[in-house]
Amino acid sequence: MKEIIGGKIVVNSLIEEGVNTAFGLIGSAGMEIFDGLYDAKSIKFIGVRDERTGTHMADGYARASGKPGVFIAGQNGPGVTNLVTGLAQAKAALSPVVAIAGSLSSAHQYRDAFQEVDQTSLLSTVTKRSVLIPSTDRIAELMRDGFRTATTPKQGPVALNIPRDVLSKSITQTEDYIPKGRQFDFICGASATSIENAVKIVSKAKSPLILVGGGVKNGRQSKLVEKLATLLYAPVAMSPGHGDAVSCDFDLYAGQVGPRGNVVASNLMKKADVILAIGTRIGFNTTFYSYENINSNAKIIQVELDPLAIGRFFPVEIGIYADSGEFISSLIHALAGHHRSAEVFSWTSDFLEKRKHFLAERESFSSTSALIQPAQLYRSIRHLAPKDSAYTMDAGTLCLQATDNLNYAQPPSLFTPLDFGLVGFSYACGLGVKLACPDRTVISLMGDGGFGMTSSELGTAAQYQINSICIVMNNGCWGAEKAYQKDFFGKRYMGADVPNPPYDKLAELWGAKGYRASSIKEFERVFVDALSANAPAVIDVSVDPNALFSFRRDSFAHRAK
Repeated sequence: MKEIIGGKIVVNSLIEEGVNTAFGLIGSAGMEIFDGLYDAKSIKFIGVRDERTGTHMADGYARASGKPGVFIAGQNGPGVTNLVTGLAQAKAALSPVVAIAGSLSSAHQYRDAFQEVDQTSLLSTVTKRSVLIPSTDRIAELMRDGFRTATTPKQGPVALNIPRDVLSKSITQTEDYIPKGRQFDFICGASATSIENAVKIVSKAKSPLILVGGGVKNGRQSKLVEKLATLLYAPVAMSPGHGDAVSCDFDLYAGQVGPRGNVVASNLMKKADVILAIGTRIGFNTTFYSYENINSNAKIIQVELDPLAIGRFFPVEIGIYADSGEFISSLIHALAGHHRSAEVFSWTSDFLEKRKHFLAERESFSSTSALIQPAQLYRSIRHLAPKDSAYTMDAGTLCLQATDNLNYAQPPSLFTPLDFGLVGFSYACGLGVKLACPDRTVISLMGDGGFGMTSSELGTAAQYQINSICIVMNNGCWGAEKAYQKDFFGKRYMGADVPNPPYDKLAELWGAKGYRASSIKEFERVFVDALSANAPAVIDVSVDPNALFSFRRDSFAHRAK
């Protein structure tokens, strides 16, 4: 028997959960945790400049690694309120982030104490679960429960608030206080009846489409999808933000659908007679909840681990509550001996021809303008970036244009804030992705406004030598909003223009590599240099400020003339 303080129990719990990287910002309310980390040689601690961006790092780390991302907010009050945006983003992405937050002493609660805020209630709105750990002897139990909650379907962030006195108190360590890891598997398969009914429908399809989303991507099930698509000879399309659920090198890869996808994949959704929707909610970004973006006569087979998502927005022929991989494996087995029909062959051959023309047209883009056009920039990135490249995106018009314009050859390769629409996400997320996948090239695309929000994390990148590349598409404005003001508000620009410092020089001041490009040839030259720099890098790219596009035209239909 020996005495152990609460902060050390937290660290022991992290070790037991297999955590080897933790992000955080130190603060007085969590000092016992950081002191415990000092001796935890198996955990690499990444100290960040802001709790919001640090949570984005943990989010990116979780999505890229498939393991929980851990963020430690050392300061109660403002240190925790800064977590809100990052945790809301993680919740929208179903990302298993575990946020551990220091809290004011138990005796000071409800006394309007210094930096007091009801952290547990506040974070409950942006997490899967928010918990106040009431006593030192329950830390191990509730840490274990928090990790289990974050990583079981449907995944999501968890907040664990720990008062100062709970962290500093010593207790006698017995077996009850030694944390034990989560020894469990969760596999939910489809019933034999569901598989039999699915076989009947897909076997009779004349124009089938496989639509996959985050469930397939997060489950690392791309090869299974490719095997099923080859068997059915059906195109594979992806929900927006998950264009990497299947490798772009796969012959039947169609790209992303919907108002923000490409025209070929989107037309497949509008014409398919059977849509096999696997691991996707068929939600907003895929359809805008409108039959303008999906065939109203299609028979939909929807497979989801979130039962509430099944048939939520569009009626389904069959709804199947199951793990995507388990379902696909069972369906492949049940389709043994399946032969494609002449109608299916014609449907998919037509798709392949249209996809070929679409890619050729994308490659042949030309412009008479001396200014860099977004399509030119994306083409250069496609040609020069290594096959293993992982991309992170921001919200905003330039990144939305980029999403289906890049190549995602090695799943997972695309990390976006689409469901939350967050500006200021990409760079910090990319740092987390790079730490999770140190041998891969990580490229973060941002607008100049979004990068200005998060550029202080250049200090984190330089300090820990996190060698990602950030391409700042600099058009001097909040592009999406300026596009709406241009198209729907008579060019009455208000707050749209953003003067910025030279970000290449700012990067150098922080200790990173800085580059500037005002022509496509300049960009290609400096991009090649950045790829081999073996250092954190920022490329400030001057993009045509008139290359604006209104994605949400539907929202302003009332103003259209």
